[in-house]
Amino acid sequence: MEDKIKIGITQGDINGVGYEVILKTFAEPGMLELCTPIVYGSPKVAAYHRKALDLPTNFSIINTASEAIHDRLSVLNCTNDEVKVEFSKPDAEAGKAALDALERALSDYGKGMIDVLVTAPINKHTIQSENFSFPGHTEYIEERVGEGHKSLMILMKDDFRVALVTGHIPICEVASTITKTLIREKMEIFNHSLKHDFGIGRPRIAVLSLNPHAGDDGVIGTEEQEIIIPALTEMAAKGILCYGPYPADGFMGSGNFAHFDGILAMYHDQGLAPFKTLAMEDGVNYTAGLPLIRTSPAHGTAYDIAGKGVASEDSFRQAIYVAINVFRNRRRDDEAHANPLRKQYHEKRDDSDKLKLDTVDDGA
Repeated sequence: MEDKIKIGITQGDINGVGYEVILKTFAEPGMLELCTPIVYGSPKVAAYHRKALDLPTNFSIINTASEAIHDRLSVLNCTNDEVKVEFSKPDAEAGKAALDALERALSDYGKGMIDVLVTAPINKHTIQSENFSFPGHTEYIEERVGEGHKSLMILMKDDFRVALVTGHIPICEVASTITKTLIREKMEIFNHSLKHDFGIGRPRIAVLSLNPHAGDDGVIGTEEQEIIIPALTEMAAKGILCYGPYPADGFMGSGNFAHFDGILAMYHDQGLAPFKTLAMEDGVNYTAGLPLIRTSPAHGTAYDIAGKGVASEDSFRQAIYVAINVFRNRRRDDEAHANPLRKQYHEKRDDSDKLKLDTVDDGA
């Protein structure tokens, strides 16, 4: 029991579908056999959603993560009990409640009280405050618990994984933001994550072009020739299996993505538009590169269906599965590399060969 993974779950925007997908996910008893879930939010709000949507899920109210009960959903109060639920309405109080929950969960992670984090969707406008001036969860979490590491946004469903060189920035800033250094940085994080988090020994990464038709040899743009291709050449020299740049339209439309372990897109919509077309219902947003394992469903607050009881929990359930799998993969990988065998080699001395053990750590 003590080895069961503790999953911190933030409530997100209380006027969206967050609580609906959380409660629907843990209405299935089998989910409680996989983990110990702790919802950072409001028992009052959780009860309101449960009643309004006529959901059967029971939960326990706790004051600290250490009180979480195995085989039961727990809700930890993080916010003002007077906050009101108004389905589908963007509201500053709801934004504050979402931030309160996120801050408490990150604080508990820092104390070792939860193992992984799964975040329900937020409203990126209403959550803005003096304490939160970020375009989304990813950037805020990197700032709070990144420990100097850089993050990488990966949208995934099974073996279909799309990562982004640039994330939540205006489209007019994309071309000037993309540099060889940034591409190398993101590719190294992606490659390491595919190995460490997903257990792929020699990952194959496809890289998309920035311009239509990959620039047509400079006719439609020079970023491919001047930035992307040189970056790929440098990464290949380091042993990373990277290919491209591929024109984004033909690459996705032809199904070529199925031949790779990961696809690195240049900007947000280039990667996420085709991904969500193919995998919206049960896709997962994974934040790679950080000590903290964080996932979320691929959808947003879904105000258009909030309070109607028709939201699908599939994406949120998959976010739970991915968090658990990555936690286990990292633990296995760390154990495998904790005491690596020292290199053996023959040292030539005079006319005799002697077997030596290399005591220098080779970084294996």
